[in-house]
Amino acid sequence: MELHNEGVAERNGGDALSKIPVGRVADWRAAGLSAKRLRMLTKSGELIRIRHGAYATREIVTKAEADPGLRHALEVAASGGTRERKGIASHQSAAQLWRLSLLDAPSDGTVTLTVPRGTRDGSYQRPGLVSHVAELPGEHVTELYGVPVTTAARTVIDIARSATFTAGVVVADSALHERHSSKADLRRVLARCEGWPGVARARRAVDFASPLAESALESCARVVFHERELPAPMLQAHILGADGGLIARVDFCWARYRTIAEADGLLKYQGRPDAIAELKRDRLLREAGYEVVHFTWQELFGEPGRVAERVRAGFNRAIRIGAS
Repeated sequence: MELHNEGVAERNGGDALSKIPVGRVADWRAAGLSAKRLRMLTKSGELIRIRHGAYATREIVTKAEADPGLRHALEVAASGGTRERKGIASHQSAAQLWRLSLLDAPSDGTVTLTVPRGTRDGSYQRPGLVSHVAELPGEHVTELYGVPVTTAARTVIDIARSATFTAGVVVADSALHERHSSKADLRRVLARCEGWPGVARARRAVDFASPLAESALESCARVVFHERELPAPMLQAHILGADGGLIARVDFCWARYRTIAEADGLLKYQGRPDAIAELKRDRLLREAGYEVVHFTWQELFGEPGRVAERVRAGFNRAIRIGAS
């Protein structure tokens, strides 16, 4: 990563988005800053400490306040995620740079890097840093925010290899939905990683993944429905009324059983007008002959069996109504 010389540092850096002015003390010294000047710039706030022994210009830190991806890129660069050091942002760090959904997103600024096999550098083993050793073919590496990072497809496969099936589905669904990757891309990476630990688990997650899941909650619900042996639902189904007009686009629909399930995230309904609109929507869906089941994060993870049984109860009510 290119660093700015002392004169540019004093002017708060240059093109901060394409050349992130961040580095460890040795990097700033190599760029021309004396120890005294480094202390002065830090004291004045022109340079801001990102991590122990790592600093960035005030301008880029200010910009990062409104961009979580950029903020994490600063953490990556400060931790040694540069081509020169051969550390490539991967796994959860790469997912944050790509803005992919994660089941268990790190909240403490932990950086995850992958270094090529044969690389020996003890400096990668530091608090707040998780280091993996694996092959890094050129086609699996790109650049975001000025730092090297695994491609979206490789990121998905790395996480799906090393995490739970649900976590793999969440990140795979997100990459497909955001069009950062395709199933063909994911399968090419799987083929390149054949024989690696966890590849069978990753392949299962890729096969199950869908670009139609629009949130981590929907992805997790798909897994719960699958594991509880419910039929596979249609995703983002359009429900029409008797007049042919659109009533709603719903998260999950089992048309055969005239049952709909809706994943209610924390931000989906924020106030009384939203709640009133939801009640009206549900009334119209029921008038059209559908059973409607709502569930939340807490319900899905606290009592997944009960959520599945509520959907089955909807199936049974629809069957009884149809038979009457």
